[in-house]
Amino acid sequence: MRSFRCAVMTVLLAVCGLATTPALAESLNGSSQHLSMRLVAESDRPKAGVPLTIALATTPEQGWHGYWRNPGDAGFPATFDWTLPTGAKAGEPEWPVPTTLLIAGLMNYVYEAPYAPLVTIQVPAGLAAGTKFPIRLKTSYLVCSATICVPEEQALSLDLTIGDGTPSQATAFAGWRQAIPKPLDAGATYATANGTMRIAVPFPASAKVDKAYFFPVTTGVIENGAAQTVTRDGDRLTIETKVAANAKTGGPIKGVLRIGDGQGLGVKATPGAVADTGSGAASSESLWLTALIAFAGAVLGGLILNIMPCVFPILSLKALSLARGGASEKDARGEALAYTAGVVLVCLGLGAAILALRAGGSAVGWAFQLQHPAAIVVLLLLSAAIAFNLAGLFEVPTPRFAGESGASGAFATGALAAFIATPCTGPFMGAALGAALVLPWPAALAVFGGLGIGLSLPFLAIGFVPAWRRWLPKPGVWMETFRHILSVPMFLTAIALGWVLGRQTGVDTLTLALVAVLAVGAVLWVGGTRQRKGKSFGVAVQVALAVVFVGSAVLIARAPPASAKIATAGDEAFTEARLAALRAEKRPVFVYFTADWCLTCKVNEKAAIDTTGVRDAFAKHKVAALIGDWTDGDPVMGRFIQSHNRAGVPLYLYYAPGAAEPTVLPQVLTPGLLEGLGA
Repeated sequence: MRSFRCAVMTVLLAVCGLATTPALAESLNGSSQHLSMRLVAESDRPKAGVPLTIALATTPEQGWHGYWRNPGDAGFPATFDWTLPTGAKAGEPEWPVPTTLLIAGLMNYVYEAPYAPLVTIQVPAGLAAGTKFPIRLKTSYLVCSATICVPEEQALSLDLTIGDGTPSQATAFAGWRQAIPKPLDAGATYATANGTMRIAVPFPASAKVDKAYFFPVTTGVIENGAAQTVTRDGDRLTIETKVAANAKTGGPIKGVLRIGDGQGLGVKATPGAVADTGSGAASSESLWLTALIAFAGAVLGGLILNIMPCVFPILSLKALSLARGGASEKDARGEALAYTAGVVLVCLGLGAAILALRAGGSAVGWAFQLQHPAAIVVLLLLSAAIAFNLAGLFEVPTPRFAGESGASGAFATGALAAFIATPCTGPFMGAALGAALVLPWPAALAVFGGLGIGLSLPFLAIGFVPAWRRWLPKPGVWMETFRHILSVPMFLTAIALGWVLGRQTGVDTLTLALVAVLAVGAVLWVGGTRQRKGKSFGVAVQVALAVVFVGSAVLIARAPPASAKIATAGDEAFTEARLAALRAEKRPVFVYFTADWCLTCKVNEKAAIDTTGVRDAFAKHKVAALIGDWTDGDPVMGRFIQSHNRAGVPLYLYYAPGAAEPTVLPQVLTPGLLEGLGA
């Protein structure tokens, strides 16, 4: 009904202009135009076979305005009829960012100041220098003032000569191109609910935005005259407005996002998850409820991390140290609090780094440091050193670590446990950390702190509950054997990190890292030999150890990247374009985002995704599988993961045919769950 009313009003305005305005008769005779137009070529001597840009330089008469490609609620777009030499072809006009004009509740997208649509002409190859190249244009358009609208026509011409293509209007075109919206590299998403549309656009938090407004190129999807609420959340900008009556959503929506006077971004949004920014007291209550749920999920996720092979040995040895040392109640509580402080501070530090990097426009998530080979080799060497310590090669000198008593040792042990736990993610963690990224920074940091509390809970309980300590086995010779056994999972952790490093950087870099592990082992053997003779570990040995760590990180950071990795057989590499193409074919699609350093991802792939039963079921139900490898921290993929409220991998999505949004699958997969997809 609204579109019908807009069309009727446009016609009535035009008819009124025909009936009452002498200016119209003059314009039809070509003696007067309310839009002054001229064709301007970027080069007066275009080169054969090289595209030529033409500007339709337009200046509205004072008090009049022309219309954008989508005129809004009233008006109609301009038409262009080109007459060009044989073989030449004109592209679609590129329109500068318009302005808004609201009249009687109708929103118009207009130009009230000089503007210049740009058109690319494909100049045919083979034309000889000196050949005439005439360009003719007949354009029809609507021009309006505050009280009247007039349809006009103009016939424009431009005579050029084929030459060397030297720009003759470089300065003018530089200014005109500034007003053309720049294409947005990252994909935007939109969601509709209860008559409201929210469009989430990736936009770095460090970039300035002024007078943000979304101009729809796709017509009939939003209510043009409705208010638009624009909010910023980290490196995302969300536009909230009213869905148009009888709007047909589900497909891509194109538009222009104004980010300043005469500046804009070309946006293409596809259906997806968009966090509700909300407003007012209800939103505040919902926000803190979300934060509370995310905090609880983070605590539970951190608790589960204690059974991971890189954390369990440290926790076990630290717990047994209390039993061996016969610590008093006060000392046990002090060590528990110090251990907790070390864990929580590292988690808060990692969380703050993630939030800061995301605010600067980087699409990083949990375990982001493992996207950098230098960080991986440091973790590799650290894991190897811990394993050598547990195996009895040496004793850790001051500051004291696992197996030694004292608050300083407990603090350092907690910090170490939290740091080497970063490659892991598991149930509850993904959703909790994903929610943290859309919360205000104090709430987000609280969620990361909750992860640290969960990770430290077992040792905290042992320190504060004497009965739990009494359940621990009594000290004895067996503890030394158990300590040696605990070195096995730490060696396995080092092997896993070596595999990740090799996948990222290739066999040459992995070989260099193994040489570094050998060097660390040799240095630690020297220090351990001194200790067994009753001497100190040695300052020179500690310096040599630091040189190996730092030198290895520097050398590996400069190593060239490995060649492209081979995807799982039958799975295509994920791109948003390929996903859109498969969905357009009405095929069910399973998308899984993984990384070489993600233990949960690899377990799911071996235990569920890559099983014969699942692959047969996918083939039977024609389920397409796309793999998103986030090992190297691809920013485009990172923003896609973020749009589904996840801080990292794993992320598993199932797109049913015709569904507007995907189903987010659990982080722990079973073959039965996947075999049922598409059925």
